[in-house]
Amino acid sequence: MEKQKDLPFPYEFRELNPEEDKLVKANLGAFPTTYVKLGPKGYMVYRPYLKDAANIYNMPLRPTDVFVASYQRSGTTMTQELVWLIENDLNFEAAKTYMSLRYIYLDGFMIYDPEKQEEYNDILPNPENLDMERYLGLLEYFSRPGSSLLAAVPPTEKRFVKTHLPLSLMPPNMLDTVKMVYLARDPRDVAVSSFHHARLLYLLNKQSNFKDFWEMFHRGLYTLTPYFEHVKEAWAKRHDPNMLFLFYEDYLKDLPGCIARIADFLGKKLSEEQIQRLCEHLNFEKFKNNGAVNMEDYREIGILADGEHFIRKGKAGCWRDYFDEEMTKQAEKWIKDNLKDTDLRYPNMEL
Repeated sequence: MEKQKDLPFPYEFRELNPEEDKLVKANLGAFPTTYVKLGPKGYMVYRPYLKDAANIYNMPLRPTDVFVASYQRSGTTMTQELVWLIENDLNFEAAKTYMSLRYIYLDGFMIYDPEKQEEYNDILPNPENLDMERYLGLLEYFSRPGSSLLAAVPPTEKRFVKTHLPLSLMPPNMLDTVKMVYLARDPRDVAVSSFHHARLLYLLNKQSNFKDFWEMFHRGLYTLTPYFEHVKEAWAKRHDPNMLFLFYEDYLKDLPGCIARIADFLGKKLSEEQIQRLCEHLNFEKFKNNGAVNMEDYREIGILADGEHFIRKGKAGCWRDYFDEEMTKQAEKWIKDNLKDTDLRYPNMEL
């Protein structure tokens, strides 16, 4: 599709108020990149996002583009692998290429502020052990705006795009052009997984625990929250022929069925044998140790925290190991309040 005249970016941003800023700094203050709140829903975006916000909102799209979208830690990586393999005729050999080279991470750039490069070294416990050449190469990549990365893909190549941005921050009519698979997951499990992910990447201050993180998360003070606004935007589009809305819990209940749904959505036909091969490939223990998707190459560079992993447990209901009685009641009220005016319902969620 040819690029049309740019639309004005419709949202203004504001700085965090003193109470919000205090809570965020208490838990994320050591991390150099700072937040602003965007638009009437107050999405929490890292400040560098503002430099590319209008470009993403107006990015030229192609009918062959495939987007995998979600609020983070909702089953995104497994879905990326599934979508890519189905679209590429189950080429498992080619799938040994790093996921980061097969997908454009549209909003990955916003976590890094090039003007604060030296400060990122300071949050690492052993900066002297960095593989400096690879580290600087990674920073250079994350300094490139997402819209530029997407535009650089030759017209002859199919573009696979991962994003955690809500639909309202992307082109208004994108589903007229591209296909999108959107993942949702029990927000309590998302919160737990996001907590560990934040520790993995040294986003959290050392003294912060899960209860501190939960306070930020459910109050809409963590990256790209408020969570429910994000999911409800996609849920509202679930009947669009170019949108496939899935729950992570559906994978756990019926992976073959989900694979068949994704294949059908992408216009592909799979045999029972092919579906079984994909199920075996996505077996959690096997997937967790798949070097093309588990980000352990980042550990070799020196930027992942010991004791944490990008792919963790892959189960439902792990939140029960983290929530005390007060937090459980708090979460139930938060979920009920956010679902009361919508028909969005999560599988197996008892409230």
